[in-house]
Amino acid sequence: MCRCLLSKRRLVDAVGRTYDFFYNHHRIQRFYSNRNVLKLYERQILQNMFPENSSNEIIDLLTKRNQCVYAGFDPTADSLHIGNLLVIINLLHWQRANHKVIALIGGATAQIGDPSGKSKDREKQSSQMLSHNVKGISRSLQSIFDNHAKYFWKQKDPLPEPIIVNNMEWYEGIGVIDFMNNIGRHFRMGTMLSRDSVKTRLSGSGMSFTEFTYQAFQAYDWLHLFNEHKCLFQIGGNDQMGNIMSGQELISRQKNAKVYGLTVPLITTDSGDKYGKSAHNAVWLNSDRTSPFELYQFMIRTVDADVEKLLKMFTFLSLPEIAELMRKHKATPDKRIPHETLARQVTTLVHGETGLQEALVATSALYDKSIETLSTLSVNDVLKIFNGATVIELMLEPGITVLNMAMKAKCFLTERDAYRIIAAGGFYINHQRITNIDEIVTLSIHILPNNISLVRVEIKVVKETIGL
Repeated sequence: MCRCLLSKRRLVDAVGRTYDFFYNHHRIQRFYSNRNVLKLYERQILQNMFPENSSNEIIDLLTKRNQCVYAGFDPTADSLHIGNLLVIINLLHWQRANHKVIALIGGATAQIGDPSGKSKDREKQSSQMLSHNVKGISRSLQSIFDNHAKYFWKQKDPLPEPIIVNNMEWYEGIGVIDFMNNIGRHFRMGTMLSRDSVKTRLSGSGMSFTEFTYQAFQAYDWLHLFNEHKCLFQIGGNDQMGNIMSGQELISRQKNAKVYGLTVPLITTDSGDKYGKSAHNAVWLNSDRTSPFELYQFMIRTVDADVEKLLKMFTFLSLPEIAELMRKHKATPDKRIPHETLARQVTTLVHGETGLQEALVATSALYDKSIETLSTLSVNDVLKIFNGATVIELMLEPGITVLNMAMKAKCFLTERDAYRIIAAGGFYINHQRITNIDEIVTLSIHILPNNISLVRVEIKVVKETIGL
């Protein structure tokens, strides 16, 4: 005789609606635990869903069988940024739940330009630049998928292989007349004009017909993946909801099928700016743009108020594990245990263990005052690890003073600045404070055995210069 034990569970969706549902512990609990990615609401990495009242339908689909989900990335640069990472991590959670995941690179749609969040038309990119960007983003995505499988997946069963596609593959075979005849007729002008991305632009500087049609092309991407992979789900940033809705409406009209959109929250700075969007706070995922050291430092500098939220978003630690980290932080806040854990996890995911070790070596050399570590680095190591710092090569001249070296290394704009800051104790060579501007630079004292000197200037904003 088989006992059937039913339990009641409650789900709160992104708009605050509450749904009750029951499941059989013996037969369904395993599938619910493994496949139901709506539990990501608990980690604050899902924000909204479309259609709004579809929570129960989505749970039914996810628990009955494996599904397919996709997210799109337009190659407007040759690297993704930290703001894109949350969408990628969302895909990884779907992959961990044994669903098929597709990362779509918009080699075609990038030529049109997504108006979302923009106040003017994007600049047209050359085909050579687009090809370069597509390759860079493809390598970045594949590297993150590989690092996740290698360093974070602890189960015996292998993960489903991710699919990385370029939508240029299907647009090259479609003529403009065919597209307008077969796809364009399913869109309604009133609906297209009602999108926030369109209304914002029309009330400002206006928008080109090219960018106005972007939502139609992104919608067709989903239709193509629906036809080829039975892809019922799309993930995107919350600013993509309008484009996601267009895809859902197109598939509903042409295929009489129901598909679902889920959005992730936009990650912002304290001032409300998007991470990775401006030249002043850009944190890229490719190491040639943002080094593993810079990424590690960016994450470890997370303010206390945000660290628990970012651990939920950017790591695969369980919620109890995160709670324990926060308990330790409350007991010993000076150790910054959750901040270090966040930095290690994110750096390993993006750059692998090799990248993490580079970041730790650089951190030790720069901030832990480890002369021993710095002495072991080669010039190439310094150039790679301290990406972002100013690197100057100088010839050691007999009798050169600290002031001469500092000015040749461009540590100060003027000698007046040099006199003032050095005298105030804001100048260091190899972690040793130097206050005498006339001190002679000598081997073994100011220059390490590997012919490297680490020079640091402390002013209102710390500037680091490495002299070779």
